[in-house]
Amino acid sequence: MNKSLKQLLFCVCLFALISHAIADSLSGAEDAYVSGDYEKAAMSYRPLAEQGDAEAQINLGMMYYRGQGVPQDYLEAATWYRLSAKQGNAFAQFDLGMMYENGQGVLQDNTQAYKWLTIADAKTTDGELKKMAASHRHSIEKQMTADQIAEAQELARKCTANKFKGC
Repeated sequence: MNKSLKQLLFCVCLFALISHAIADSLSGAEDAYVSGDYEKAAMSYRPLAEQGDAEAQINLGMMYYRGQGVPQDYLEAATWYRLSAKQGNAFAQFDLGMMYENGQGVLQDNTQAYKWLTIADAKTTDGELKKMAASHRHSIEKQMTADQIAEAQELARKCTANKFKGC
């Protein structure tokens, strides 16, 4: 077997082991959360979130939003939601849109709220999330001008086209 093939096989095996370890860690964090051990869950989610796991990021964001196992901190929640949202997580996109709508952890901004809710609606296959995103977007729309709506729609289009770079 040549050296390149050996290196490739080694990388594939290493990736599989790391993926399995991350899945186990995520499962452990979820188990701690479900059992109500929020401090343990937050401590378990954090390293995964810092490594870029979108599921851990949204869960840690939710814990900061609710003050579960960590002090309630909307700014920190928005930070974790944004990281997950930029990886395409529709639930994080929705949550970030809601934070912009309500001015929690971010400056209140209907254009940004509309943008993230539009993206969440387009990205999800979850019927309930689609319904909630559309409902909040419709509510925000009443407070926006036609130009603001067009700007938000263009931002959503660019954001999606650029795979969330620069959003």
